[in-house]
Formats: sequence, C-alpha cells, structure tokens
Amino acid sequence: MKRLRAGAGVFALGLAVSALSACGSGDATTPSAGKTLRYVTVGAAAAATNDPHGGIPNQSDLVRFALMYDVLAKPRADGTTEPRLATSITPDERLTTWTVKLRSDAAFSDGRPVRAADVLFSLRRIHAKSAENFGRFTMFDVAASKAVDDHTLELRTTAPYAEVPRALESITFVVPEGTTSFDRPPAGSGPYAMAGGNLQNTVLERKDRWWGGRPPTERVEIRAVIDPQARAQAVLSGQADVASSVNPATARQAQGNKAVKVVHRSGVVMYPFVMRLDREPFDDPRVREAIKLATDRQELLDKVFLGYGKVGDDLLTPNDPTSPTGIPPRTRDIARARELLRQAGHGGGLNLTLATTTSYPGMDTAATLFAKQLEPAGIKVKVVNEPPDTYWTKVFAKRDFYTGYFGGIPFLDVARVSLLSSAPTNETAWKRPAWDEAYAEALATADAGRRKAALGDLQKQIRDEGGYVVWATGDGLDLTSSRVADLPTGPGFESQFIERTRLTS
Repeated sequence: MKRLRAGAGVFALGLAVSALSACGSGDATTPSAGKTLRYVTVGAAAAATNDPHGGIPNQSDLVRFALMYDVLAKPRADGTTEPRLATSITPDERLTTWTVKLRSDAAFSDGRPVRAADVLFSLRRIHAKSAENFGRFTMFDVAASKAVDDHTLELRTTAPYAEVPRALESITFVVPEGTTSFDRPPAGSGPYAMAGGNLQNTVLERKDRWWGGRPPTERVEIRAVIDPQARAQAVLSGQADVASSVNPATARQAQGNKAVKVVHRSGVVMYPFVMRLDREPFDDPRVREAIKLATDRQELLDKVFLGYGKVGDDLLTPNDPTSPTGIPPRTRDIARARELLRQAGHGGGLNLTLATTTSYPGMDTAATLFAKQLEPAGIKVKVVNEPPDTYWTKVFAKRDFYTGYFGGIPFLDVARVSLLSSAPTNETAWKRPAWDEAYAEALATADAGRRKAALGDLQKQIRDEGGYVVWATGDGLDLTSSRVADLPTGPGFESQFIERTRLTS
C-alpha cells in the first residue's frame, strides 16, 4: 500500500430558525472592503452546539468547526485525501496498526502545541459519542491505540481496514487533552478563533499564525438561517456574500444577474425513494425492480432539480472513487414493470402509500411526480406529506415507503450508517451476512485496484437488489456575490472548509 504524505493525492437536517431579520446589525450587515466574508448557511438555534464530537445537525456548526479546529485529513474535491494535521498515515502489513505522523508546527489558540495526546483524546471522545454521530469511528480500537510521542500516533483498528486514510477524512476536530466543558468553544488549532456573537450569528477572526498559511480574509461571519429563500435574499440584497444550499429555482432566476454567481457542487443532493425489504410488498425483488423500471428519471431531474444534476441509476454514491463503471443504464420499461408485477401476484394492480416532506426543496414535488409515473405500470400511490419537524424521527428508517435524503457522503460512510447489518439506521433492512463478509474482505485487501473493484461490486449489488430508487443526483447550489472567489466545490465534508474563500476588489 502506498504511504500517504502531505500534499499527495490519495442527515438529514430538521431545522427551524428565525428569519434573516434576526441576524443582527452593524458589522454583520456592512461590507468591509474584502476584510469580512459574510456566510449564510443552514442552521437552527435550538440544535446549535459547541461540541464538535457528537452529532452535528447544523451546517452552520460544521462550517464554524472547520474554521476553528484542525482535522487529521479531509477529502479533496476529486475524492483523494488531503492530509491536514497528519503528515503521513502508514499501515503495518496486517492493516490493523496505523502510524500517524503529525505536524510539529500546529498550535492551539491559547498557544499550547498540538500533541498526539490531544489527537488521541479527541478520537476517543468521538468514539465514546458513537450513538450521537452514527458510529463515526467504530472501526478503531481507541483503547488499544496510543500516543507514541508528541508527534506520533499509533491507531489500532478492530479488524484489517485498508481505508483508514479515508476514515480519517471524517470529522476529526481536535481539542486539547482533558477538555471537559463545551459550554464555550474550547481552544482550537484552526485558522480562525471565535471573537464574538453567538452560535446562530458567529464572528470569527483570523489568527496571526496558522501552520497552513495566512487566510486571505480577516473575519468570517456565519449566520444560521433555515429558509433557503431567505438565505438567497441575503446575497441578492447585499447583506451576505455567500448563501449555501439555495433552491434550483433561485439559481435559475439568478442567471443574467451580474451582481451574483451560482456555484455548483456536483452530485450533492439525492432524494431516493426508500423501500423496506422486510415488509410486503417490497420483500419481493420483482416488485422492487418493477418500481425502478417504471420511474422516469429524466423527468424527475428536469422538474425537481430543473436539470441541475445527473440522471441516477440507483447507485447511492455515483461520484465516489469506488463507484462501479460501465454498467448499462436502467431505462424506463413499463411493459416489463407490469409483467414483473403480474409474476409477483399483483396483476390486478398495487396500492401503496408514499411518505414525503418539505425538509429540502422539491422533496414533495419529487414524490408527487413519482407517484404519477408509476400509474401506467398499475401502481397507485397515495402521497402523504408529513411535517418536516418530525419527519426524521417518525418516518425516516421506520416507514415502508418514503422519500429519503443523502448529502454527498462517501460510500464507506453510507455502508457504515445504512447498509451493514449492524448499521445504526439500516433504513431498507438490507441485512445480508454474505454482503457484510464481502465488505469486510474488501477492506482487508491491501491492493487498491482489487479493493476498488470489490467495493464496486458491492455497490452494484445494492443497485440491482436493494431498496433504493436513486432517480438523480442534484447539484448543490450556492449563491454568491460576484466578488467571491475560491469557494469549495467538492461534495460533503470538503465543502465546509472555506478558509481560502476570499472577496475580490
């Protein structure tokens, strides 16, 4: 296995927050000649937190943490691994003991150097909060791991695990060893420190010294706003420089407005229709295939995402480096869908109830259109629009048939959270010991090419036999002032690192 060196290539938000008018005044709404970046993103005051190690339901918290705390590594936009605090991540022959070398020039905001003991303390705390963070580091044996010296960490895994560098791309925010109070933000070693405001309306100021070099912007102001139209209006009115996650309709309307730009993040938004394999009629693979064949994916892409994205083919992570290629695309076939239903004993038709919500723009539209598309195949679908404030606790991973959400996370995370028999939210009840064994075997494969092929085969099996109808992957759409440059365009975690984003004159 190649050694990873510095510079080398290698859920749902149920949010409610007050309108933009609650975001403050003064400096928070006044441009300052490129010195202040005003960033409006998704967040709810009730869910906001200073703790970077548990569940992080707010994007506003995640962006703030990425500015305040260093991580061991992060994904690049092209899917390779970019080391941050780590300078190398090297395995033993069994792929169960990994040596992580750390930077020697990283320091917390209070002046203390960042040590391996701080990193290990943070990883152990993340592991202890697995119930909150979907088991983010359950692949590690943190009790057996140790700090070898101030800049060397020995990480043990519970089983051979060749993808440790990618696992460490996850949310590994480092705080000082022994931190017990998170009422206020603990010291961080990131490029910025919190200088004022609150968790809904935060002011961060650039540090004098940071190992990664001087960021171009002196101050970043982060506002948490739930309504996508309100976020967009903040940019259109000049009250903000960046609005993350705006509606496709807003992006279309902004075309031709020279004062703003639309920034695309490919393959970020996915609203799959979810079928539980352990309940009738979805326990019959012929029914699942019939529903997939009756779906008009292009129409859904055009009408829900307004064409901003790509047609889906039931692959959950089509942009992941391990995603299989060369598969003939699934095309709509009503005649075949009707025949499969007849074989499954539903020749006289099938009645279903599909749950959806308005948590994300177009989820309800997608469900209604999908229901109409299934009618020619003899499937009558009643769409029930559930309240967004309870959808992710009462519908997600509980109902037989509903509209789901994925936000551009990598396949290994999807498998850990939703596909393995032990997954905390195995929403389709995909529980196949042979699949689990093949997954573990793939992760124990040192050869990168063979491992990629094996993981691709596992994804193809989910595509063909699983309970997800992935009709499209929509672009993440951010609206910015025309002065904004270098906003990240990668999916998932990569997009939260905005320390290089700047304002031009």
